[in-house]
Amino acid sequence: MFLAYAVVAVVLSLLLVFSAVPDITRDPKITDGLKALGVPDSWFLPLGLVKIAGALGLLAGIAYRPLGIAAATGVVLYFLGAVMTHVRGGDKKGSATPAAIMLAAVAPLVLAVATV
Repeated sequence: MFLAYAVVAVVLSLLLVFSAVPDITRDPKITDGLKALGVPDSWFLPLGLVKIAGALGLLAGIAYRPLGIAAATGVVLYFLGAVMTHVRGGDKKGSATPAAIMLAAVAPLVLAVATV
């Protein structure tokens, strides 16, 4: 179980960092769609930094499992909010990516709890 958590945590961390870069750099391909959903421009940097914090927490959770549990819980809640933002904004098709990442974040959460 520990090895499974470590692998899933590393993969999800890479995905989170990959997802954070367009927010931090304000890539128009990402930010224009989010602005249309009502996300203020001033939120992009903090949202990207939260994703990076989640990635670091998942990685730290390899050594200290309670931190991994907290980080995985935070990532699930973050992407639940992203799904809700897309659905509220009428972009149900656009909610597929955050929903997939949210579901992927459930795996390290379950594995972290199982290995405590």
